[in-house]
Amino acid sequence: MNGFASITRPLKWFSGLLLVAFVAGCGGGGGQAPILGSGAGTLTPSTLVDVIKPRVAVTLPANLEVVNAPINAAITATFNEPMLGTTITAASFTVVDTTASTTVTATGVTYDAASKTATFTHAPLTLAHSYSATIHGVGASVATDLAGNALAGGLVGAPNPKVAADYTWTFTATAADSTPPTITLENPADGVNGVALNASVNATFSKAMDPATICGSANLTAACPVATFTVQTFGPPLGAVLAGAVSYDSLTKIATFTPSVNLASNTKYQVTVTGAKDLAGNALAAGAKPNPWTFTTGTGLAPGAINLGTANGFGIMATAAVTAASASIINGDVSLEPGTSMTGFPSAIVNGSIHINDTVSHQARADLLAAYNTAKGLACATNVGSADLGGLYVYPAGIPPGVYCSGSSMLVGTHIVLDAGGNANAVWVFQIGSSLTTGA
Repeated sequence: MNGFASITRPLKWFSGLLLVAFVAGCGGGGGQAPILGSGAGTLTPSTLVDVIKPRVAVTLPANLEVVNAPINAAITATFNEPMLGTTITAASFTVVDTTASTTVTATGVTYDAASKTATFTHAPLTLAHSYSATIHGVGASVATDLAGNALAGGLVGAPNPKVAADYTWTFTATAADSTPPTITLENPADGVNGVALNASVNATFSKAMDPATICGSANLTAACPVATFTVQTFGPPLGAVLAGAVSYDSLTKIATFTPSVNLASNTKYQVTVTGAKDLAGNALAAGAKPNPWTFTTGTGLAPGAINLGTANGFGIMATAAVTAASASIINGDVSLEPGTSMTGFPSAIVNGSIHINDTVSHQARADLLAAYNTAKGLACATNVGSADLGGLYVYPAGIPPGVYCSGSSMLVGTHIVLDAGGNANAVWVFQIGSSLTTGA
């Protein structure tokens, strides 16, 4: 099951927040600030410099891992924002055998921009020894984002320190991994008909993969010079490989191929994944799911699919003012237009960029309005009224993709999961008449 247990991901994962964000930030002449509270400091266009430090989002092996840390598997760290690849080196990504008090020599340290993942390869570790891995944020060699901000210690979601710091995690080496990975879920599924023209294609793997070995024709690299995830019109003969980029999510183990243009209508396609490897170097093998597999398109777009345009990466968009409580952390960019008052930053944290009355905020506001009108016009499939969503879909049961509506307020009083059922193209739209209240 591909379940999203949080609604703090970017807007592209939770299109329903679009409606609330627009009402709170862009409605009426006085649009209330989406973040309430007080803080010190005021930002003006002349002071908008990216000073937000990057964070580590996911590591493999995980911190304190004692079961799944194979001696022959690469060690990886995935960041919450794009990093400057030239700063990810054997000096800024180090590993120590704490049992033997020796430094592990890297056979290679690489950075994959598509997945924002740093990979440390090495000779086999010593079984049952304890190790610590560190991404350095202080010292002579530090990992930085594209703006030159050094790493901050602590995983994403932890209190964000105002100074750079190392991030260290520990694990115990386990037996070598010789099990090849397989594909466990495909979307669109093999043989399915009527696939939307704007669909992307994804494959879920049985284990963590090396992101450097998964690429499409539009994001080839030195480590992946030939596309390993391809989509072609079905033959014989097979058509040319479609242009498109492939991304890999280390948390869900899902690789997604996004075509550069929409698929052709009423056309059969073949999908092939080949050459992909796991972190131990084991090549992809045949499994229960066919590879290659095929699907056939229909004539329409995906129901409920919403193009957020340049508003896609924003966590807050407001028209009048933004006032943040000191403990606020905004995961995404912030836009303010036509207002000018933005207070509480710092000490509130923005894990992204801030745009006030510039060309970016102007275009994002226009794109958000277009997306809002699209979402508002979708037919409601499930009227939830004022009932608690967590009560209607009791955790851990998931809320399936679809259009949900309420004529007044919508309540999330208990934990919810948005269950995509393995479909990385899934969309949820929540049409809310007045407000969204959360207590989960």
